[in-house]
Amino acid sequence: MKPMTPKLARRAVPMLLITVAMLPPRAGSADVIDFDRDVRPLLATHCIACHGGVKAAGGLSFLSREAAVVEGDSGAAAIVPGDPAASELLRRVSSGDDAERMPPPEHGRGLTLDEVAVLRTWIDEGAEWRRHWSFEPPQDPPVPSVSDAAWPRVPFDAFVRARIAAEGLDPSPAASPHDWLRRVSLDLVGLPPSIADYQVFLADGGGSSDAAVAGAARERVVDRLLGSPRFGERWASVWLDLARYADTFGFEKDPTRTIWPWRDWVIRAFNDDMPFDQFTIRQLAGDLLSDATTDDLLATAFHRNTQTNTEGGTDDEEFRVAAVIDRVSTTWTAWQATTFGCVQCHAHPYDPYAHADFYRFLAVFNGTLDCDQNDEFPTLAVPEDPSRRTGVAEVVRRLASLRGQRQARGLDVAAAISDWRPLVVNQAATTGGTLTVVEPGRLKAGGTLPVGVRHDLDIVLPAGTTAIRLSIDLDAGGAEAAPPERGAVVSFVELTLPKAEEPGPPAADTPGDGGAAVEATRQEPRRVAIADVVADLSDGPDEPRASLDKNPNGFGAYPTLDRPRWCVFVLDDPAAVPADGRVRLSITQSAASNAGTQACPLRTYRLETSGDRRWTDLVGSASWRRDRADLREAVASLAKAEGPKVPILVEQRGDARRMTHVFTRGNRLEPAAAVSPGVPPSLNPPDAMPSDRLAVARWLVGESNPLTARVLANRLWAELFGTGIVETLEDFGSSGARPSHPELLDHLAIRLVREHGWSIKRFLREVALSATYGQSVAASASLLARDPGNRLLARGPRSRLTAEMVRDQALVWSGRLSEKMFGPPVFPPQPAGIWKSVYSGATWETSKGEDRYRRSIYTFVKRTAGYPAMLAFDAPSRDVCSARRFPTNTPLQPLATLNDPMMLELAEGLAERMATAGETPREQIAFGCRLVTLAPPSETMVDALEAVHAAADTNPLTVVATALLNLDRVFIR
Repeated sequence: MKPMTPKLARRAVPMLLITVAMLPPRAGSADVIDFDRDVRPLLATHCIACHGGVKAAGGLSFLSREAAVVEGDSGAAAIVPGDPAASELLRRVSSGDDAERMPPPEHGRGLTLDEVAVLRTWIDEGAEWRRHWSFEPPQDPPVPSVSDAAWPRVPFDAFVRARIAAEGLDPSPAASPHDWLRRVSLDLVGLPPSIADYQVFLADGGGSSDAAVAGAARERVVDRLLGSPRFGERWASVWLDLARYADTFGFEKDPTRTIWPWRDWVIRAFNDDMPFDQFTIRQLAGDLLSDATTDDLLATAFHRNTQTNTEGGTDDEEFRVAAVIDRVSTTWTAWQATTFGCVQCHAHPYDPYAHADFYRFLAVFNGTLDCDQNDEFPTLAVPEDPSRRTGVAEVVRRLASLRGQRQARGLDVAAAISDWRPLVVNQAATTGGTLTVVEPGRLKAGGTLPVGVRHDLDIVLPAGTTAIRLSIDLDAGGAEAAPPERGAVVSFVELTLPKAEEPGPPAADTPGDGGAAVEATRQEPRRVAIADVVADLSDGPDEPRASLDKNPNGFGAYPTLDRPRWCVFVLDDPAAVPADGRVRLSITQSAASNAGTQACPLRTYRLETSGDRRWTDLVGSASWRRDRADLREAVASLAKAEGPKVPILVEQRGDARRMTHVFTRGNRLEPAAAVSPGVPPSLNPPDAMPSDRLAVARWLVGESNPLTARVLANRLWAELFGTGIVETLEDFGSSGARPSHPELLDHLAIRLVREHGWSIKRFLREVALSATYGQSVAASASLLARDPGNRLLARGPRSRLTAEMVRDQALVWSGRLSEKMFGPPVFPPQPAGIWKSVYSGATWETSKGEDRYRRSIYTFVKRTAGYPAMLAFDAPSRDVCSARRFPTNTPLQPLATLNDPMMLELAEGLAERMATAGETPREQIAFGCRLVTLAPPSETMVDALEAVHAAADTNPLTVVATALLNLDRVFIR
């Protein structure tokens, strides 16, 4: 809407108002206008692009009532409740003048007469404004009464039956025993039932005309499937899409990542029916639990599935931030079905999320130690035998405790000492770049600073010096909103006494031992021992004490420097300093980020001395030495832990946490105001704003959050019915689809939490045993024409198999499916030449033995070169969080199933089974058909396939098996 001017506000438009007044009422006008149902979609479609969260043209926004509605007699206003004639919105959308009409012609079609009538009635009724339905807490609706009381089998069936009746329809008959058994088997465990399963089901009463007998038989089938270890494998694949799980880092090089133990944790969690609230808390914040186990730490690898850029020359901080941003968006997609990623650059276009809300939530995840390193730090060794994992968690907790208590004791002493004096530097030399003493005790390095640069400083220590403090300053002068600088690490510090002066050659007539003089020239400089190091922060891969050893690590900020840092080197024996105080201080800087290509040198730093004995008393105390020994022991013990090293989340401690700023237009190089951790106020946060990952995880599954239970219930429903009650699984916001059955969705969400205790198995059991799910898929032409997408649920679900199911089904029918679970990913056959890995030269080494026939969830996932047969059937690349797959039916799919080497091999396996099942080709073919159909096949089907067998030139039974694996019905569940 263009800005209103006084002239426009005063214009009388009697003809337009008469026209609007004479508009026909909207269909169903007997109903009260509902803002969320009737008005919000109009504003979202026609107005919010210009008057919403991205921009508010003319100072007008329709995201909130406060921004759009003016109460009382205030003259020209977009919306004046109760007064359509005074509402500029109505005048503009009704205008016949293209210069005034809203939306402008170039922005889309104008509103229809019915739509204008809706707005007029709404304004006339007072312009009532409601929050979007998904922001309101779920309400427990009463279960409706239905005339056909015998039809509902579970409580939610009544909601479906009432809706079907309201539409003048009847539900479909129950599905045949073989159709229902195939459907429920594929839905719950992802594998087709066997002929034996079907025969047992029939013998148990599954085909009985007695509804109670048949229902009891179905209950036993569902309970068996829910108890199968294959259940976890089927449902883990859904979560792996959301988690963007892959066995590689991503980006250009895309090398292998060891994270499969987390995939196994997910499978076990589903098999154990871990309540979803605990499933949530452990993955988002397992490391923050007071009694965190090794499995709790492993669970946090959920958010280490973000991509890591190992390309040389890239900025680690850039891609660390990209990973954190991805964690924010993934959390909101997976748990809230919200397009929160939009808010990175601006306020949400359609929903009430402010730009700063994104960064408040980002601050929650911005405090972990990982920082886009090639070694995936921090990692955890996870013994493959779960019984051996207890000790690992104990060592991790002990190590954190020891570091924390040493840190606290050192800071206590540092806070009590203030007698620091600038260190006298007589001469400063460097092995690379330049080094200048800019003022007493303050030095600045410049030029090219290579990895391993060493500063040699000739200094004077005052008598009685006990400690030297090294402070690293920010180059930018400490500007609060400046982007983090490149890291600065002190790798090795050494204090030495000057070499003894070399004597000249002895005179011929001078007594003395010339050999001793020569020996003196060879003496190495004597070291002044440093007892220990105390630092402002102790957070990261190494202790500050590492700077006393010759390795690349040590004290400092790695790979970025976002604040001034300091550490204190405490002398072992102050008396070891010579009387004149002259010593050499050497500072080596060997750390490098980005696979060793980006140096982390000192650029601006200060040196000061102290003579306070409390430093030597601290590091010389028995308790300090004991803690140091215990720390060494814990580090060594953790290093010896066996098992694959999995990247996990580890929180920065206390003051080490990064400061989070709003990024102007989403650009990290333009930081603006600092923000504190929190969640959007529009989503009912508790009185105490969640400020860390653990609190946020508990809020997500807490009573005040209106979305999580709805989102999970909808996702589980979609997996069984093919389409969610809210079709847009990824978007419950204003731009998403409205629920087809709002009361049913709330009923399911509340029942999931209160009755089922967040149990996914109990929820799925209820759905699988419902009359709604048990209907036949057969439908009349009139029903298909009226409801092609089955949104009314007047017939049973019919959906295509997932990519994993297509391959796993063929594995079952071939008789070659491996029962082996868990472990490293496998490499089943795939067409040659798929992998063209740059730099690494990695190749697809096809697995041997049973690994060749493992379930699809164990197939190696390479982000830049996915398994082609699964990509053909709509599996995502796992670069980002995927809330739903969009099933397709393309020529590429039969090209894969007819020619992929894996499918050809499985067709051979099926042919081998068929060959042993009968004496004649017809008997063998009939057996193959029975595998596919469960019920005895029709004579027509067998006749057609027998003709295929007769026409085949070679391997006729394999040709028939290939045809069976490519029947349309085998891709449907």
